[in-house]
Amino acid sequence: MLRIGVIGCGTIGTAICKAIDNGIIEAELVAIYDRNVEDVEKLKSSLNSCRPDTLDIMDMSKQIDLLVECASQEAVYEVIPVALLAHCDVMIMSVGAFADEKLRKTIENLARNNNCKVYMPSGAIVGLDGIKSASVEKIHSVTLTTQKPPGGLAGAPFVDRNNIELDKINCKTVLFEGSASEAVRAFPANVNVAATLSLAGIGFEKTRVRIVANPALTRNIHEITVEGAFGEFTTRIENIPSPTNPRSSYLAPLSAIATLRMISNPFQIGT
Repeated sequence: MLRIGVIGCGTIGTAICKAIDNGIIEAELVAIYDRNVEDVEKLKSSLNSCRPDTLDIMDMSKQIDLLVECASQEAVYEVIPVALLAHCDVMIMSVGAFADEKLRKTIENLARNNNCKVYMPSGAIVGLDGIKSASVEKIHSVTLTTQKPPGGLAGAPFVDRNNIELDKINCKTVLFEGSASEAVRAFPANVNVAATLSLAGIGFEKTRVRIVANPALTRNIHEITVEGAFGEFTTRIENIPSPTNPRSSYLAPLSAIATLRMISNPFQIGT
């Protein structure tokens, strides 16, 4: 059985651990870790059958087959190389860290040299299968427009740096337009999906992102338009925000759980 360790005991980490605990994912939850000790203890107390140890990355990587990162972009730098050097596969949720090309190449080389896999779930968007298929030939453009209630953008570096008063936004307002590389740095907790799109398609500099604060919304909307040699497609999804973290969509932890189920299942469907 697949032995899993989870770094980050927030919304997504908790959902993954509970899915293992409930048998939705056929795996053994060996260990968990978070810098916030209270989050670790809260998660442990919510589990029924699983009894994971609390281990740091060095000890955890010696006992698991797969490390799941759902902490932060900073954590990707700290824990993923350690896990790969220990010959562990990894699943990364904070995909925005890969806007750093040097990190991306380092992780890719470590994975190749240690015969490991790096998994990145689709997160809060749909249509990655189409983009991966289209990328076999030429893709001309990829555009992501993300709309969120203003409160869902609270704490973003771009918002803080520009002294944007989110509570005073009373109509649909474009806050940001630029490349995916700029977007994932400006809104690291909001648009990891832009990084996933970039990796699947035409890269961080060519992928365009628009971020909109819309007080009329109760859901997070991601609309993707792709044009290429194949033709054109547009996908739109209206996500319910996570009940415990409005910056994230409810679909994000579901995609993580689905990816883990795929890894542990010999039957694979889709591109």
